[in-house]
Amino acid sequence: MCLAVPGKVISVTGEDPLARTARVDFGGLVREINLAFTPEAAIDDYVLVHVGFAISVIDPVEAARLLDELRAIDAIEQAEVSA
Repeated sequence: MCLAVPGKVISVTGEDPLARTARVDFGGLVREINLAFTPEAAIDDYVLVHVGFAISVIDPVEAARLLDELRAIDAIEQAEVSA
C-alpha cells in the first residue's frame, strides 16, 4: 500500500520544471519536495506528496479532510498500543 500525505507549499525554488523544488509544511514538519509532477504548484497550495515528490495539487478543504483522517488513524493506533 502506498500513502500520499498532504502538505502546504511555503516556498518554491528553481525555474527548471524538472529541478523545481518546494519547502512543504506537514503540520510543523517541513521538508524539501520535488515539484516535477506538479509544475502548477505555487506558494500556499496544498499538494499530495509521495516519496519526496508532489504528485498533485489538491483543494485546501480536501487537504484538511485528509489530515483529519490521518490524525484519526493515529489516535486509533495509539489507543490500541495503550490498551
